[in-house]
Amino acid sequence: MLELAILGFLYDASLHGYELRKRIAALTGHVKPVAEGSLYPAIKRLESAGLLARETRPGSGAAPRHVLSLTAHGREELRHRLAEPAESDITDENRWFTVLAFLRHLGEPAGQAAVLERRLAFLQQPASFFYAGDRPLCAEEIEDPFRRGVLTIARATSRTELAWLRETIGSLRGA
Repeated sequence: MLELAILGFLYDASLHGYELRKRIAALTGHVKPVAEGSLYPAIKRLESAGLLARETRPGSGAAPRHVLSLTAHGREELRHRLAEPAESDITDENRWFTVLAFLRHLGEPAGQAAVLERRLAFLQQPASFFYAGDRPLCAEEIEDPFRRGVLTIARATSRTELAWLRETIGSLRGA
């Protein structure tokens, strides 16, 4: 998720590490804050793989800034990761939002629709946070008002996402 966010933000513009960290935190920080101890090693891995380039530019103060940009190989890698997201990128809501935030960079409507269709198929499977044996429970079957609240909120969110997915897939398939 972190590497995808780095590639995605750098696809649009070259950024120095601090600005990149702020943008990633705005996208994912409420779920998983971005620590320097994870961001900078990820940047180094991507740079070593030839996906990022680093350029030193004069800073506004005394210290120079290292500005990161995506290489052509980095752009290809981002599009590949978006076209073929891992199963966990489809099923985990936080990872899904990261994919969704950059899916426009895939460029081709058919490919974008295919990714959305994977999420749609996942959301259409019977599931719950609570089970009676192997059977998923719905909100109406739960007496605990707090657990019922979890399921009620999740249902509303899922319905909204399903409607958006169907509309967007239709639009992309019609393009």
